[in-house]
Amino acid sequence: MFSVNFYLGLTWGVKMSLYPIKIKALEWVDGKIRWINTKLLPGVEAYEESDNYERIAKAIEDLEIRGAPAIGVAAALGVATTVYNAPSSDVDQVKALAFKAIERLRRTRPTAYNLFWALKQMEEVLNKSYANVDELKKAVIDKALEIYQQDIEINTRIGEFGEKLIDDGDTVLTHCNAGALATVALGTALAIIRVAWYKGKKINVIATETRPVLQGARLTVWELKKEGIPVTLITDNMVGYIMHRGLVNKVIVGADRILIDGHVLNKIGTYTIAIAAKRHEIPFYVAAPTSTIDPHTPVDNVIIEERDPNEVRKVLGKISITVEDVPVLNPAFDIVPPDLVTAIVTEKGVVGAPYTVSIKKILGIK
Repeated sequence: MFSVNFYLGLTWGVKMSLYPIKIKALEWVDGKIRWINTKLLPGVEAYEESDNYERIAKAIEDLEIRGAPAIGVAAALGVATTVYNAPSSDVDQVKALAFKAIERLRRTRPTAYNLFWALKQMEEVLNKSYANVDELKKAVIDKALEIYQQDIEINTRIGEFGEKLIDDGDTVLTHCNAGALATVALGTALAIIRVAWYKGKKINVIATETRPVLQGARLTVWELKKEGIPVTLITDNMVGYIMHRGLVNKVIVGADRILIDGHVLNKIGTYTIAIAAKRHEIPFYVAAPTSTIDPHTPVDNVIIEERDPNEVRKVLGKISITVEDVPVLNPAFDIVPPDLVTAIVTEKGVVGAPYTVSIKKILGIK
């Protein structure tokens, strides 16, 4: 018989990566989710804990938890903690509470595909029949922790496939934060950089500040400094200049959604970087797990999240930099056409154009 106590105090059998894990953005501890609050970095390294799906949803919306893979894992764990702590012994009542949590979590952010991928997996588990609540709880928690564990393993494989694209002495430009703070650990784009560094390649990184929330300046630089990897910070509008000067050899970014035809949705500003890279004949690589790939939605139907105008009017929500009531556009993401993407690095390998063929192949779609 399943015992809830079996899960107490565990990070659930996490198999350590072959590489050092110095930062874990998410953990499962005593039936709760524990996460590093990325809004406070780099000034304050603070951790939050909750077993309340509304609190977890707000953490995703407010960017305490951010990055497509981390959002997906957090959502799965949010369903798990809801079931774990459900007071009822009635299977149908616990299921109803879990579905309520799923609906709330699904509304948090509309663009990152991992969120919907993870919640669909949780729904599939909940839709099965169970003899009692203990059996239900075990199945739901096992699935969420499987998604958690897979994230570490997937990121390790992305790093191993991707590091072969980096040469000794390269300077790699990255945008936003596709690191450990955007996943459970290691990251996607930064997993490639980390593994290359661990294997002894002498590389340098250029990180864009990534307005308006400054994920590059606050998070990517913080991560790389912890690793001892040389990093230089630039403003977003310096990209063309440094490429013209020949200061960049490769571009590696993450993704929040990849479409079946190779369109890449990533942090606003990525499209501009891709255009500049194409002009200067610099390889532009995208690193993401296959859970980021949306095989169904055409590019014209993708919803681009529009965020709070005050993210642009103010710096970090505190210092006003413009007229208080000026109209603002604040899309969180843009779309990179497939002809600007040199290759996509996944846990199943590196794929290139034509993406409709190569992506279908790694997804097993005919």
